Amino acid sequence: MTESDLPVVEFHPYRWGDPAHPAQLPPAAREALAALGVPAPPPPPVEPARVSLPEPALSREDLEPITAILGPDNVTDDHDARLAHTRGWSTTDLLRIRAGDATDAPDAIALPADHDEVVAVLAACAAADIAVVPYSGGTSVVGGLSPARAGFRGVIALDLRRLDGLESIDRISRTAELQSGMRGPRAEKLLGGNGYTLGHFPQSYEGASIGGYAAARSAGQSSAGYGRFDDMVVGLRLATPRGTIELGTAPRSAAGPDLRQLVLGSEGTLGVITSVTVRIRPIPETRVFEGWRFDDFAAGAAALRQLAQDAPAPTVVRLSDEVETQINLSDPDKMLGGGPGGCLAVIGYEGTGDDVERRRAAATQVLLAAGGRPEGTGPGEAWRTGRYRAPYLRDPLLDAGVLIETLETATFWSRLLDVRSAVTSALTESLGTDGRPVLVLCHISHVYETGASLYFTVACAQTDDPVGQWRGAKRAANAAIRGHGASISHHHGVGRDHRDTYAAEIGPLAAETLRAVKNTLDPKGILNPGVLIPDEDAR
Repeated sequence: MTESDLPVVEFHPYRWGDPAHPAQLPPAAREALAALGVPAPPPPPVEPARVSLPEPALSREDLEPITAILGPDNVTDDHDARLAHTRGWSTTDLLRIRAGDATDAPDAIALPADHDEVVAVLAACAAADIAVVPYSGGTSVVGGLSPARAGFRGVIALDLRRLDGLESIDRISRTAELQSGMRGPRAEKLLGGNGYTLGHFPQSYEGASIGGYAAARSAGQSSAGYGRFDDMVVGLRLATPRGTIELGTAPRSAAGPDLRQLVLGSEGTLGVITSVTVRIRPIPETRVFEGWRFDDFAAGAAALRQLAQDAPAPTVVRLSDEVETQINLSDPDKMLGGGPGGCLAVIGYEGTGDDVERRRAAATQVLLAAGGRPEGTGPGEAWRTGRYRAPYLRDPLLDAGVLIETLETATFWSRLLDVRSAVTSALTESLGTDGRPVLVLCHISHVYETGASLYFTVACAQTDDPVGQWRGAKRAANAAIRGHGASISHHHGVGRDHRDTYAAEIGPLAAETLRAVKNTLDPKGILNPGVLIPDEDAR
């Protein structure tokens, strides 16, 4: 199985993937629910057709300027379309939809076909005081698709799915221009037909889009070898209410600040990214993924640091802590079958045969010297072929009454273990106040010479108010992250969930600078209001 074999997934309003083929919990996982004190399963979620939406705030007359641009077939206020564009894919997003709460639903959906139509729609919305949420894959997990409504006549979701073309390939420079509404699997299929790969495979790969990768500074699971998405982008085109910005005349430049980096990670608040020019690489001839075991997380982290600093980079570098290793999320079909303890690392290599062997030999020396024990390709291949199945388990776990969610951060190597300990303690104390068991898993999945990411998975029994339950835990985790000098996000982004902590991270002068840029590009403030950009009184 390779990534290009996976189809684009059209996500159900409150379940990950195709509702006709729901995931089932492995027997061992079902048996383990009792250890979390999970009571009898809660009532089943409200069926999508029965989710009540607020009446659209925008009339057909209000939408007429947009309809005149796009045509009547590409503007809709249909119930199912509005529901499908409501919020993103965080656990709290899903729980609210499952409970029948769709109060954040957009008033209408607009589907432009090209860059010029996007510019025209933004200008029309600015003139009419209509807020705009750029939308393609819809996989935000930080409230990035839940705009503030105050001060606007209504909200439209600007769905970019029709912008899904491969516009050009430069085989000499090894770049490709991709439209932003294209999903990850389609990009790999089109590039693969020309002998290339983008090499960007985040956990949301089946549903996320090229534009979303750029707008949220996505980091794929192969970032050690291919880089983050913001490393790949060499040019982009941005539609704003005031016109077009085109950036990227060379791979690198000393001609002032790199404004590409200002747009990347802007989460639809400065404009709508309609295309990106990205670095591409030949499809790898060889793939080798293998497992290594370390006595504990500290030893494994030290080994990964040495690998990042002193050896040729593998393509994938990943380390599960003791709890995640025991639960064995690397192979969802064999959960709770992690083997003889310790911590499992997955190291992967892609490239030509000679190059793979050279990097593998160098990495093996480093890992052995750091106390690692090789476990062959079995664990590595189990992770590689099963890595996109884990998110499907969230739905049956929620069905069973488990509160399960993820969060992530990044920090320097010197702070890594302290940050992990602080976040784990914050989550355990917040969720376990009434004595209920709390499971906190952690892994490293993105490494750099100077530091790494930490990714946490949290599970416990739901209370009567699971949304409030998680929000309290998230506040505690955010405070621990900020208190230890780590970043509020490595790759999920800021959205609304992290906005206040982001303001504290960058400070008031930097926040004022961001607001000034937004005021220039989006004077009416219609683009994703309430997301990313700190309020003036934020500290």
